[in-house]
Amino acid sequence: VQLVESGGGSVQAGGSVRLSCVASGFTESENYVAWIRQPPGKAREGIASIYTGTDRTYYADSVKGRVAIWHDNTKNTVYLQINYLRPEDTAMYYCAAERGLEYLGPYSDAWYKETRYNVWGQGTQVTVS
Repeated sequence: VQLVESGGGSVQAGGSVRLSCVASGFTESENYVAWIRQPPGKAREGIASIYTGTDRTYYADSVKGRVAIWHDNTKNTVYLQINYLRPEDTAMYYCAAERGLEYLGPYSDAWYKETRYNVWGQGTQVTVS
């Protein structure tokens, strides 16, 4: 299984960025997929997540209202758009998926934790200036 992110780059404050995460090798058609970012010198934080089976979404309070996550099953792709970018949005953005971790408990209780995910992409850098 593989996740490949793209779409990062250098963006001016106030602008927008759309990140893409293409999944391959998954045998199940419904997955929890999240975008998790890591600002320089800080811990990773989950900012948005989606269950592709029902389109149920989760957003961190820190980005709510500026971020949207959605997926396109025909392209096996999960997208993240961030609007009104701020310098503090500068981070490496990772796409991550959960496979077979239901034993950890309700997803809704821990969707934002990196430990909830066991499939990761290589990340894409977003720099806001």
